[in-house]
Amino acid sequence: MNAATVRAYELAGADIKRATPLDHLAAISPPPPNAYLKIYATALSLLRPGVPLLLNRRERQGKEDAARRGERLGFAGRRRPVGKLIWVHAASVGETIAVLPLIDELLQADTSAHVLLTTGTTTSATLAARRLPERAFHQFVPLDVPQYCARFLDHWRPDLSIFTESDIWPNLVLAIAERAIPLALINARMSPRSMRRWRKNARIGRPLFSRFNVVLAQNSGVARTIKQLGAPNVIIAGNLKIDAPPPPVDPAALTALEAATEDRPILLAASTHPGEESLVATAHAEIAKSIPALLTIIVPRHPDRGQALAAEMAGRGLATERRSQTPLPSRNAQVYIADTIGELGTFYALSSVALIGGSLVEHGGQNPIEAIRHGAVVLTGPHKHNFHEIYDELLAAKGATEVKSADELAAVVKRLLSDPSEAAKLRTGAEAALGRLGGALAKTVAALKPFLTNAGP
Repeated sequence: MNAATVRAYELAGADIKRATPLDHLAAISPPPPNAYLKIYATALSLLRPGVPLLLNRRERQGKEDAARRGERLGFAGRRRPVGKLIWVHAASVGETIAVLPLIDELLQADTSAHVLLTTGTTTSATLAARRLPERAFHQFVPLDVPQYCARFLDHWRPDLSIFTESDIWPNLVLAIAERAIPLALINARMSPRSMRRWRKNARIGRPLFSRFNVVLAQNSGVARTIKQLGAPNVIIAGNLKIDAPPPPVDPAALTALEAATEDRPILLAASTHPGEESLVATAHAEIAKSIPALLTIIVPRHPDRGQALAAEMAGRGLATERRSQTPLPSRNAQVYIADTIGELGTFYALSSVALIGGSLVEHGGQNPIEAIRHGAVVLTGPHKHNFHEIYDELLAAKGATEVKSADELAAVVKRLLSDPSEAAKLRTGAEAALGRLGGALAKTVAALKPFLTNAGP
């Protein structure tokens, strides 16, 4: 029927695009890569001689693993396992945490399958090394150079490729489609700004999104945009991060921290970005006027900022210590910089009130679910569009509080630390909101099952 319809429009000299939704049209015949994508591929191919210089600089900045540089060039770091191989790509730490339960489900569904997880950051590689289950392993994703992508795919030959959220690399997507490897986009998200940008550049988006066999979107707005970009099979599944387990807690570390901070009220500023810590410091100074025993713990999104942050806090006259230098905060510490990796769950479990970073500056916010799962009361700034659906539900259920300035942050924290009943109400509202938002994992597994069943050995 589809082929006959296309032929009928051709014979009539009519434009099928004016009468057929783009997602149906893409299922019939995905548009070929346009001139922009061809120029992009050619440019990256020509720029290959400069890649070592780029990687050298990133290695000096701690953003690349020099010992595994070959993986960024498409060279495999190990042999391909025999049998079915499912490839899951996640950009960084947050996306990796979200897909870990999915990886468990995929491996349980087929006890002979293996999972290849790729990411692009050293912090996510460290996390993967600690938390990937048996029959799953990590590699760095190749840079989006056609030759590197081909080398990667020729070695691994995945039976199913799964991309996560919004980390879509054009040359890699097109290379996967050329090999007829089933391709899925899960937990798909776009900020309002990204939606506008994709719609404006639909000539680039359609050849890419039309090549995904299935897209699992976080919400209806994202689903609508991706369908307009030609994806032929879009499902609203919700956010996998809601179903993800909370970050792990180190019991020994938690016990030691509890002893060191006994009887001290704690404000946690989690996953902070540049510009936020100064606001937190101002709030701390105001709160300490009435709660002098307050300890503010700052967990920067990028731990390598620890030294600079400590200097900034000390410059404000605050007694500051760093986790990487001082394993436990002293009784004199006013600010404690947790500049280590993999301990956020422990600090959430330690703290009663948590400001979720990336929201007091125009970053778009970070995931509040992890804090709630560990019993912390959630505060957020006004810039939270990366998780707007979750925050909308939390705020409607009175399960989180929004603050717009250092003064508001100080006032809310003083109130919560002084009134345990108000904090308890916020925790109850947050748990109720999460109960209504869950279910994305089951929907995602159900949508992927046909591709897993059809995958060859």
